[in-house]
Amino acid sequence: MGKVKQLFQVISYLQYPLLLVALGYVVYPYFAGFEKFWTSINSALIFSGLAISFSTLQDTTKTQNNFSKKIWEDPRKGTLALMVISGTTLLFLALGMFGFFVSKGGILKEVSFGVLMLGLGYVGLLKAAIEMHEHHRIVATAVRPAEPA
Repeated sequence: MGKVKQLFQVISYLQYPLLLVALGYVVYPYFAGFEKFWTSINSALIFSGLAISFSTLQDTTKTQNNFSKKIWEDPRKGTLALMVISGTTLLFLALGMFGFFVSKGGILKEVSFGVLMLGLGYVGLLKAAIEMHEHHRIVATAVRPAEPA
């Protein structure tokens, strides 16, 4: 089972080239002209959503840095982070679905699809964040010494 987990950890590093592609779409209008601005933003949103989805393949039993460790070990900070991620996820999904189903066509429908893809990426991020919060909160409480009576 360890090899499968390690394989997913390696696959998760595809998030970085995907983020570079998204960044490329963000800066593209500055070089090619702003007539393709919204199409470029839509592509950037789609690739950002894909990158976030790939980032959730990382091992949730480990933290990537001390900053995230401090957040996930503290029950209050972790809960606040989960609330922010949940709210952001709900906002992206709601805006994406609203724009996708309400708009008749054109650029609004396209960008709504990109926002919806970003929201789907955030769903995976939320699941990974919940796992990290549960695991690291449990580990942090198990390691702490008992309170003196």
